[in-house]
Amino acid sequence: MSAGETTTRSDDRGAEGLGALAVRSLPGWLSVTIVPVVLLVLWEAAGRAGILPTGLIPTPTMTVNAWYVWTFGPDSGGFNAYSGTWGGVVANSAQRVVQGYVLAVLLAVPVGILIGWSSVVARLIDPTIQSLRPIPITAWLPFSIAMFGIKEYGAIFLICLGAFYPILINTTHGARSLDQNLLRAAMMMGASSRTILFRVVLPNALPAIFAGMRIGAGIAWSAVIVAELVAVKSGLGYVLWDAYYIGRMDIVVADMASIGFLGFLTDRLLIALEHRLIRWRHIR
Repeated sequence: MSAGETTTRSDDRGAEGLGALAVRSLPGWLSVTIVPVVLLVLWEAAGRAGILPTGLIPTPTMTVNAWYVWTFGPDSGGFNAYSGTWGGVVANSAQRVVQGYVLAVLLAVPVGILIGWSSVVARLIDPTIQSLRPIPITAWLPFSIAMFGIKEYGAIFLICLGAFYPILINTTHGARSLDQNLLRAAMMMGASSRTILFRVVLPNALPAIFAGMRIGAGIAWSAVIVAELVAVKSGLGYVLWDAYYIGRMDIVVADMASIGFLGFLTDRLLIALEHRLIRWRHIR
């Protein structure tokens, strides 16, 4: 390697280091928001300049105005069927997500622990689960409607099904990745199988369980939209399709932003819960 190449690579590393240092020196809120703000400014500018068709892709200001009326109402410009309904719409979707998601956690965590802990249970159950897991949520829609009709239970079933698999797989992995030294130590101290399961295996699996729960929460919000598009006549998914059908793309984009915000909020809540329950993992 020549001296010139060495100098160039050193300069590149120095520039990269300076860039990283500049980003780290920014306030936390600024480093998080700078990219979204830049994208929103470019989006707004493109819409105002006529580069984007605002009838199909409304600008951020148009979306915020529609979102405000949708949330608080009333619409001073005329009749608006969505005016002031955002809270009720979100409450309907959130209730379904909570019910389906909690049911998925209650089912997936014990089953995952048992599959990861017991080779007998794994041989009996795991092949069936792995054969069903690749079937997408959309493929279950006809079955859900046939079984439950256009009712809440169909949406809850789809949400539970979507969240179940990632929680189960991660829980199984967490149970199987037990440090054998911990297991030997517990056995040497005379711990029973039940004690080992609840005092050693489960705590060891908690980080993996929470990883699966975070993935499952995102899928739960996706599943509720799929369910509400077809199987339920209320909620964010229903409004998304209804607004598209009547050409209210500003409401469509506001609906999409609402889903993203609620999914992000759910993820933050799970992270806070994880930090509270697994404090030992975050001690540095």
